[in-house]
Amino acid sequence: MTPAFNPKTTTYIAQGEHAVGSAPEEVISTILGSCVAVCLWDPERSIGGMNHILLPDTQAGSDGMDRFGGAAMEFLVNDLVKRGADRDRLRAKVFGGASMLSGKSDIGARNAAFAEAYLAAEGIPCDAENTGGTAARQVRFWPYSGQAKMRLVRNEPDPAPAPPAPAPAAKDVELF
Repeated sequence: MTPAFNPKTTTYIAQGEHAVGSAPEEVISTILGSCVAVCLWDPERSIGGMNHILLPDTQAGSDGMDRFGGAAMEFLVNDLVKRGADRDRLRAKVFGGASMLSGKSDIGARNAAFAEAYLAAEGIPCDAENTGGTAARQVRFWPYSGQAKMRLVRNEPDPAPAPPAPAPAAKDVELF
């Protein structure tokens, strides 16, 4: 059973960030559109972490390297190893990679493909994956147990347009 959600013990990560935890009450959370989050967990040490990958690869002269696939993964893996995880025991879960803008380049699919290829190349088994589609996702990850919860975040309908302003009365004066 997944532990109860407690906002006081939740770390929210944004694009280009990652977090690592090992206490039973800790939760790492993010919201994804075309970005991808990879949750890594060492089941023997009960330590895990999650990153938020903005783009699959870097461009020359890029700042904020931790937003890009390879660097984001290495920062997360290295942080886990520094805290006692064994790289050979890591397990993964991958979320995100939605196509948020129809008719535009599908960066979400490229992000998801990057995550899958990275995990395969590093020999890290992927236990769960929920990628693609057109909806954003909220992800919560319990790094102590390796459990994750994901929910789709649907777009709200556009608000109804405001009614037109009443026409000015014949005696009203309009100033410029």
